[in-house]
Amino acid sequence: MALTETDVRGIADYARIALEGDELAQMTAYLNDAVDILAPVLEYDLPDVEPTFHPIGDLANVMREDAGLAARALSLDVALENAGSARDRYFRVPSILGEGGDR
Repeated sequence: MALTETDVRGIADYARIALEGDELAQMTAYLNDAVDILAPVLEYDLPDVEPTFHPIGDLANVMREDAGLAARALSLDVALENAGSARDRYFRVPSILGEGGDR
């Protein structure tokens, strides 16, 4: 099934890519070539092969235990010790949102 220029325009709009003039025709040809290159994959009938969602099979995020984090946490005084400016229990930073006064 070949992609039409309407299909490619929809894909481009979804991806927020502006295609103008000849770009749309070129991209349509390019994507159809890519689909044609992958067509031989559809010829394989592999009913016993489970689909994978990761190239290394069932690999999942490997994370360490969060043991001991509370013991290594900084106290408020230590955390604010090197602050350029602090008020009460907070770091003070320059306003980046425009007018807002000194908070």
